[in-house]
Amino acid sequence: MTEDENAIRKLVATWLESGGDLSRVKSLMADDVVFLTPGGQIRGRAAYAEAQKGMAGMKVEARGAIKEVKVFGDWAYCWNELDVTVTPPGGAPVRRVGPVLSLLHRESSGRWVIYRDANLLVPA
Repeated sequence: MTEDENAIRKLVATWLESGGDLSRVKSLMADDVVFLTPGGQIRGRAAYAEAQKGMAGMKVEARGAIKEVKVFGDWAYCWNELDVTVTPPGGAPVRRVGPVLSLLHRESSGRWVIYRDANLLVPA
């Protein structure tokens, strides 16, 4: 496994371990990131932060299994199978599972960030 592949795997692990901590995950994405979700999209880091305001106080537990990482110079993709459970305060947990395909870019600093992300999670 290459250094780049290890860095991408570490990025994914950091995201999964974040527990929904917005300050941690914002640093893992490009300013102009795009998240594609069933029926919608979120364009940009600021829009992602705005969309996550509705998650305040929720407990987020995520597990993932990386199926494939391929690096092509300063670009890479990572295919994951995710299992995410979100529990609102005093509410019932909601579990979603499915594949996620992320396009990553290596910035001039050498750091990998999520550039595009196709999230296909559905209710479990």
